[in-house]
Amino acid sequence: MKTTKLMLCAAAVLLLGACGQEPERQVVGGAPTAVQPDDATYRDFGDYVLHFNALTTDQLTPEVAKQYGIVRSKNRALLNVSIIQKQAGSTGRSVPGSVSASARNLTGQLKNLVLREIREGDAVYYIGDVPVSNGETLFFTVDATPINETSRFSVQFSRQFFTD
Repeated sequence: MKTTKLMLCAAAVLLLGACGQEPERQVVGGAPTAVQPDDATYRDFGDYVLHFNALTTDQLTPEVAKQYGIVRSKNRALLNVSIIQKQAGSTGRSVPGSVSASARNLTGQLKNLVLREIREGDAVYYIGDVPVSNGETLFFTVDATPINETSRFSVQFSRQFFTD
């Protein structure tokens, strides 16, 4: 699977120490679901793995931001999501699907988050950005359904953003 510059940058930021709040229990579809641990960047769903990351857009290189039409700012968070179908003997295959996401802060304020699909070679991923304040924690909910599948995969995770 081809690795993209945007995915590499997002992974590097995670290795440098993304931070967030303690996991909490939330209710999704009537059943409690645990928020992923602070350092989680993926969740396994059997035949598929959902990868996710959130970082401030100023951490992207100017070249990557320009290439994808992303405004670099300490006050904007970028969500990056990809669906990987497992394949024996490989790291898997990136697949398109229906992906939606929402974000809310500690006061329950819902933040508008519109995702767009990016295709680069064999890679398919979904990005969207949202404004953030210094010290703000966002709880992200991501729902993804791989193409030609009926199962919906949901993941919840939090990240705290520092803009100063």
